[in-house]
Amino acid sequence: MIVPATLAKSNRTSLPTREALLAFIEESPGDVARREIARAFKVRGGDRARLKQMIKELEDDSLIARGRRRRLAASGRLPPVAVVEVTGLDADGDPLARPLSWPDDSEPPRIVMLPERRGRPALGAGDRVLARLTRVAPGSFEGRTIRRLPAGPERVLGIYQRVGGEGRIAPTDRRVKTDFTVTMADSDGARPGELVLAETFPGRRLGLPRARIVERLGASLDDPRSFSLIAIHANGIPTTFPPAALTEAAAARPVTAPGEREDLRKLPLVTIDGADARDFDDAVWAEPDPDEGWHAVVAIADVGHYVRPGSALDRAAYERGNSVYFPDRVVPMLPEALSNDLCSLRPGESRPCLAVHLWIDRRGKLRRHRFVRALMRSAARLTYEQVEAAHGGRPDDTAGPLRESVIAPLFGVYRALIGARRRRGAIDLDLPEREVTLDADGHVAAVVPRPRLESHRLIEELMIAANVAAAETLAKQRAPVMYRVHDEPAVEKVVELRKFLAGLGHKLPAGQRPRPAHFNRLLREVEGRPQAPAINTAVLRAQAKAAYSPANVGHFGLNLRRYGHFTSPIRRYADLLVHRALVGALGLGAGGLPEGAGESFDRIGEHISTTERRAAAAERDALDRYMAAYMAERVGAVFSGRISGVTRFGLFVALDETGADGIVPRRSIARDVDHDEDGQRLVTPDRIFTLGDAVEVRLSEANVATGSLVFELVSGGAEAPRRGGAKRKLAREKKTARRSGKRESRRR
Repeated sequence: MIVPATLAKSNRTSLPTREALLAFIEESPGDVARREIARAFKVRGGDRARLKQMIKELEDDSLIARGRRRRLAASGRLPPVAVVEVTGLDADGDPLARPLSWPDDSEPPRIVMLPERRGRPALGAGDRVLARLTRVAPGSFEGRTIRRLPAGPERVLGIYQRVGGEGRIAPTDRRVKTDFTVTMADSDGARPGELVLAETFPGRRLGLPRARIVERLGASLDDPRSFSLIAIHANGIPTTFPPAALTEAAAARPVTAPGEREDLRKLPLVTIDGADARDFDDAVWAEPDPDEGWHAVVAIADVGHYVRPGSALDRAAYERGNSVYFPDRVVPMLPEALSNDLCSLRPGESRPCLAVHLWIDRRGKLRRHRFVRALMRSAARLTYEQVEAAHGGRPDDTAGPLRESVIAPLFGVYRALIGARRRRGAIDLDLPEREVTLDADGHVAAVVPRPRLESHRLIEELMIAANVAAAETLAKQRAPVMYRVHDEPAVEKVVELRKFLAGLGHKLPAGQRPRPAHFNRLLREVEGRPQAPAINTAVLRAQAKAAYSPANVGHFGLNLRRYGHFTSPIRRYADLLVHRALVGALGLGAGGLPEGAGESFDRIGEHISTTERRAAAAERDALDRYMAAYMAERVGAVFSGRISGVTRFGLFVALDETGADGIVPRRSIARDVDHDEDGQRLVTPDRIFTLGDAVEVRLSEANVATGSLVFELVSGGAEAPRRGGAKRKLAREKKTARRSGKRESRRR
């Protein structure tokens, strides 16, 4: 048997780590039997049973698979040539692909497609190619296009122009690298500057590809409202409700008497949201409890009272999956008659709600809880800034009367909950968000980092406590649960993260599965350092994607055993399902889950996880275009920033002032550039540019249509020791790294 590099010159005499075992199977030239693994690692006696269990765990995680005669192979192994489909771009702008024939019930290997040969258009989402594949790491491949495969007509969103008497469409998707020509007969009367949706003609021809306009969207890039419109259409987000759903919403009536509901109208519940919030679906209150620490109430709009299973409203909400938020508009999950009126907990108005009483001890542990269907009346609509100011001794006329009776107890509960969170070890990433402020005409007035206040975290922690209570209640009742799940990071992603961190002089504990506490230790270690933003982002990318599923695997990021979304049924279909499950399981009246509804939770979970990702992509696309429009007026200006990404084709830079990010192309840095992937840097004969370095850049291009920024390097980076010394130093470091890798392999 040929021994893989993992065990070259190894004297190992104990059980392998999970990573070493996976690496051995992946590096083996062929399938291996369990006895061959035991022999290679010198596993004897009682350890064989533990080895068998480790192999089963890798199978359960779909990291390895059984082949002929039950021999083992890496599940991500691919043939040297395969048909793949491009699914999108990675953080570096490279096309990502998946094998066309890969089963849907397992995670496909990661395939990064190399740049196309000169003269060929770049690959875009949906392209299918026959590719030559080269494995570069466990579960990770590089692909080189052999030939493109024909496809049917595709749609492209773009700006219509007239160029030399010919119609032309400039795509709004930055991944589409070519314009399209449009004949007058195919233009549908479009005017220059108009946003259009077109269908491309398949097949090759000389010059630019052709397209036919199928829909005129009316707006132009001069109108800032077009930015969210582009994102909506590009991501296929539904914007109109069926007439039957609108009829049901219009027929809904307010609930003015409690009936069989618990009457909470005398309880001074308050809503706390952003100043620009458009719907208010959660209200909170708290008081000291002499026996248990704190008694809190979280009241959520009773959307299930109005949206019944199988109704037209229900079908429309399921299709959308969630609301989508843009700086200038909201695409709501429910018609405005519900989302902005009957289900919005407005001050002084009676509203039906589903509420949970929470009893929390002084150390932040949830001791007990009780769900009720109730009628409430909000005492005030407060903003985060109002609550923060009142807590700091600067109350205004609205928050002042509530400072001691409501706000102070809420902060008391928060201190207990945040202490429990820290002891629990939930991952605490520092990833500031950008906030776009529009003027009266809809143009961008400012782009600033969104403030992170204690009042934000207060609401977050109370919502988490309510979500935990919902999941625990349903599990105890043996009712269907749509969990919010977040699995632990995949082995291959952890391997990539360790490699990334090693290049920056940091590490995660080796030889064991990383836990949330390990990530928090790393994040505390880099806090305040120039590399901190990039490392926070890398840790986030290493995590599994959160999703909705009836199969509970816990929530790794929050370090919770059970978690389900309960607190936003106005804007998330998952929460509506949890409300219905609670109503049915606890006998709280009409509108519960129908008999057998849990059998479709797998399918529903996949659908609403997809719509959530769709919404996030649309919101990100619109934000990028607003940012580009804001920066377009400052082309030629010089900005300070930091290197946020290093790739073989250039540097990504995030600006200090706005957080805007763009690329410094490799060709503009120097003629002779070497990419040191392990060290996360670009090396020229004179300068070294490393992740986290402070730089000054000049804005050379702001493309509003695609939402992209291009910079020129003005200054920054470290001076090379002497001419050519940087490259010689890099060569020595790579040689040292190779030797270190061999020593590590021998130790394994």
